[in-house]
Amino acid sequence: MILPIYAYGHDALRAETHPVTEDSDALQQLIDDMIETMHAAAGIGLAAPQVGRTERLFVVDVSALADDFDEPLPPQPMVCINPKIVDESEATVEYEEGCLSIPEIREAVTRPEQVRLQYLDRSFAPQEYAVGEFLARVIQHEYDHLEGVLFTDYLSSFRKRLLKRRLRRIAEGDVDAGYPLVARDGSTVEPASQL
Repeated sequence: MILPIYAYGHDALRAETHPVTEDSDALQQLIDDMIETMHAAAGIGLAAPQVGRTERLFVVDVSALADDFDEPLPPQPMVCINPKIVDESEATVEYEEGCLSIPEIREAVTRPEQVRLQYLDRSFAPQEYAVGEFLARVIQHEYDHLEGVLFTDYLSSFRKRLLKRRLRRIAEGDVDAGYPLVARDGSTVEPASQL
């Protein structure tokens, strides 16, 4: 089932997340729904807070970009339950980022070039991967969602001022993301193609 994605300004994106303590049919359904939602929105990552949930869980699928990677990818889509970044490189790299919760805005963000991630996969098997460059960026972006951090938090106050009007429009649901969005007031905005 495709879930609506919570837009910038909604409290769900800043809510505290909680570790997943056990597997269940409901958890597996949530994982399936998040993967389906991510794909339907043409995204490459989606965290539980983006669909109004508080589990420490995110999904990533960069398989469409596999040819761009020098190293083998972890199995895709990645399901990361209770993830923890246990190490990061001192070297940083700047990339332009976007977010399904902040449609139509892309900004340059500097992050560590490599990270080491520990997590449980959807079978609750422990996993650990050292990843670099683009995949490291995606993982850090989704991990930030579990900490209540958005990529716009990294922007200078000058850049935030320039984006203020556009961010307010997104928060109010005044944007056609091409997928269902939950605005700050809790109303769901359907894409124009479905109206």
